[in-house]
Amino acid sequence: MSRLTPENELLASEIISRYPRPKSALIPLLHLAQEQDGYVADDAMEHLAELVGITPAEVLGTCSFYEMFKREPVGRYLLNICTNIACQLTGGEELLHEAEKVLGVRPGGTTADGMITLEDVECIAACTEGPCLQVNYRYEYRVDPAGLRKLVDDLRSGARTDIPHHGTLQRVRQHIPADRLGGIEAPEVAGTPAWFTARQAPPSEQKAGS
Repeated sequence: MSRLTPENELLASEIISRYPRPKSALIPLLHLAQEQDGYVADDAMEHLAELVGITPAEVLGTCSFYEMFKREPVGRYLLNICTNIACQLTGGEELLHEAEKVLGVRPGGTTADGMITLEDVECIAACTEGPCLQVNYRYEYRVDPAGLRKLVDDLRSGARTDIPHHGTLQRVRQHIPADRLGGIEAPEVAGTPAWFTARQAPPSEQKAGS
């Protein structure tokens, strides 16, 4: 378990600066914590709470709501196999059983080498391409048992350089210069938006001003 590194704390400050209220940055900050450690550590959640001015319980409430955030260590690669109806009809269950045999773990388990965690998941929105799976949320379509075995071999050998380690959402980090930021004001500072004021006017005034 760890707090954000000094480098990531600086990045967190930059992310927070893009929002009118610090706590609005919580979800991208949770992704940052997960990118650092591969999961969201308890100490990291406490650190985020300090940075955005809320309680650790509030951070946990957001973190625990989203399945994509992991609160315990997982493998370097998270292998999600869909067994919902469309994939089930095209071989999703068989694909999951093949993965269990190849990896030697049941869904929710991690291989002894810490490389791969297997998950049986609900629909991942690629129903026309079943059976499908994700590796660290990168899609693989129409996978058969032979394709699964090759995928696992490639992950273990490092051949799949297109798939970063678990927790990494993007390879290119967005940086917005200070002079390009816009509208970063809390509502109580910015005042009532013009569009909202116009909508509250009587219909006759709305028509006259249109």
